Amino acid sequence: MSTRAESRSTNTTEVQHMSTTILLSERSGPVKKLRAGGHIPAVVYSSRMDSEHVTVPEKEIRASLKRNPRAILNVTLPSKTKHPVIVHQVQKDCLTGQLLHIDFLQINMKEQLDTSIAVHFTGEAKGTKEGGILQIETHEVMIRCMPNKLPEHLAVDISKLSIGEHITIADLKVPKHVEVLSDPETILVTILGMQKLDVAVEPAAEEAEEAVESKA
Repeated sequence: MSTRAESRSTNTTEVQHMSTTILLSERSGPVKKLRAGGHIPAVVYSSRMDSEHVTVPEKEIRASLKRNPRAILNVTLPSKTKHPVIVHQVQKDCLTGQLLHIDFLQINMKEQLDTSIAVHFTGEAKGTKEGGILQIETHEVMIRCMPNKLPEHLAVDISKLSIGEHITIADLKVPKHVEVLSDPETILVTILGMQKLDVAVEPAAEEAEEAVESKA
């Protein structure tokens, strides 16, 4: 039976908020032509406004995603109004990696935000050195916090994890201003033992072969 590992240290890094402003343009024309011209189709939506279909400069959004995919951005809509947003979803071509579509979620900096956050696994598990297999079950955790307290990610050290042990969401250490919404019993990572072949297979095969020879 798997056992829960001892409490692991978890580090967080708060995001850098609205360091740049991205100008969004009104969407018009075929999407293939837009992408060829360096503009990615996108949508901006929230519970307080109608969805607005726009385009975002590919160079700028790629740079932002590379710095921090969960950063809070300040975007200017075609109407010239500015809004803080986060990237809610990114669609990419699975073969080429080309950006196909971006979903921006408008947020209120004075209200708590429910969002998913990535879990980064650091260190080399002791169990893998013993012949075990590292299996990551969950890459993201749902949290709630104020936008200006949104961590960039959660990092958990797995170096002490042995064969048969696992780490659950309940084992994560998060800042006091962050509330975890995901099921605490959800397993994040586990170390599986190597499966052994059934040693009874060979004797059984030999007995069957002897039975055939005796009938010959």
